[in-house]
Amino acid sequence: MTIYEIKRKTESKYPYFFSRQTLKFFGQTLKDFKVYKQKDGKYLIIAPCKWDNKLIGYTKRLYNPETNELERIEE
Repeated sequence: MTIYEIKRKTESKYPYFFSRQTLKFFGQTLKDFKVYKQKDGKYLIIAPCKWDNKLIGYTKRLYNPETNELERIEE
């Protein structure tokens, strides 16, 4: 599963999450996202989040392929 497939499958529920404007605001591109398959069948997506070209954190979500939901990760 690629980030491009996840974007396409979540577009109707989360139209702004991967929008060009949102990604630009956080200093990201789709190529910045890494996708890791989890044991439970979900996919961890993660990308560095930048402000003024400085790393301020990470965007992290779990993609659920059964529901096409982007689930928040509690830390």
